[in-house]
Amino acid sequence: QLQAFGGGLVQAGGSLRLSCAASGGTFGDATMGWYRQAPGKQRELVARIRSYGSTYYSDSVKGRFTISRDNAKNTLYLQMNSLKPEDTAVYYCKHFGVIDYWGQGTQVTVSS
Repeated sequence: QLQAFGGGLVQAGGSLRLSCAASGGTFGDATMGWYRQAPGKQRELVARIRSYGSTYYSDSVKGRFTISRDNAKNTLYLQMNSLKPEDTAVYYCKHFGVIDYWGQGTQVTVSS
């Protein structure tokens, strides 16, 4: 089970930190990721982190967002800096596996 939180309303240029708490499963061995879905758009991959720490970022967030994980706390993070209005979306965490698990989503709204 995944629970994402930390979203909110922020002005352009501001920062937010999302967290995703995992219970059960094998968090430390799993690839984890953050996706987002804006109104009327498809869900897209924002960032991904392997169990050993290798990361991937979409071009739209590279240099502004940082994905990290604390395996001791079974928690995934997404530090979002220099936020833009186009970052407005519902953000979801995902546990990659034979069966993928999704968190419930947290709303991020960036005002101009």
